[in-house]
Amino acid sequence: MQPTPTIPSEPSHIAATLTIRMAAPADVAALDRLAQLDSAPPRAPAPTLLAEVGGELRAALPLDGGPAIADPFRPTAELVAILAARARQLAPSPRKAARRWRLARGPRPATAPSA
Repeated sequence: MQPTPTIPSEPSHIAATLTIRMAAPADVAALDRLAQLDSAPPRAPAPTLLAEVGGELRAALPLDGGPAIADPFRPTAELVAILAARARQLAPSPRKAARRWRLARGPRPATAPSA
């Protein structure tokens, strides 16, 4: 007679919530700790995207084009890729930026008909 397998009452892993958000001034200490873990220099104040798993900061990507910083003791490659994809979504396309500039100048004056 074989023993019956036991079914755990709780899952072996609990899915943690992933949050992608912009850094706020209150995140400076957490960003400094993350940079220290990653052996990176402290982040200069710049718009930065954060990836938090279960409320814990795991990765950060500055929107000024600087390198990402991440927790080297956790799997973060996918988090950095997600941050990079979100950063591309937030970046204005050159075409939209040019169109905004034209609209800001106002309408073009009508040209006189040639004789």
